[in-house]
Amino acid sequence: MTVRTYRKVQIETVLGDITEQTADAIVNAANHHLAGGGGVDGAIHRRGGPSIMAETAANYPNGCPTGSAVPTGAGRLNAKFVFHAVAPIYSPGRTDCPEQLRSAYYRCLSLAIEKKCRSVAFPSLGTGAYHYPLTEAATIAISTVRQFLDTLPDRNSLEKIIFVLFDSQTCQVFERTLSEILPES
Repeated sequence: MTVRTYRKVQIETVLGDITEQTADAIVNAANHHLAGGGGVDGAIHRRGGPSIMAETAANYPNGCPTGSAVPTGAGRLNAKFVFHAVAPIYSPGRTDCPEQLRSAYYRCLSLAIEKKCRSVAFPSLGTGAYHYPLTEAATIAISTVRQFLDTLPDRNSLEKIIFVLFDSQTCQVFERTLSEILPES
């Protein structure tokens, strides 16, 4: 685990299962149809229960565009909200991939402020079935958090951002990236 504090917000990396986290918001690595799936998405829907899928179907019948996110309740998860974020499907020739990934993280952080969340738990968006290169994705994630926090007034609801990473390789890359982007002072 690596922990940094930046602009009064604790940012940490942990190895674990995001569905077991306690946070005001848990971010789901969703597909643009919001139709459920494997990986993080499947785990969140299994643990959270059918109310999450029912709410996405009722409130977002057209899904969610790539690079954005939408909120729902959290069902049986230890959270108030699930933010369903849609990362891009990585392709080396697509120049819009980095901006779309950055935008998905930024939208989740914006939702956290809108919903007055104190804590938000992220997976590594896009690095599973969407094949985003891990080091680049971690750099985008951590730098987006830093840029977002730079835009906030000192008084806001956000106290903690947790990157919950499912395997040790992903966790090590995020730990190293967090240490590089936000070195200890």
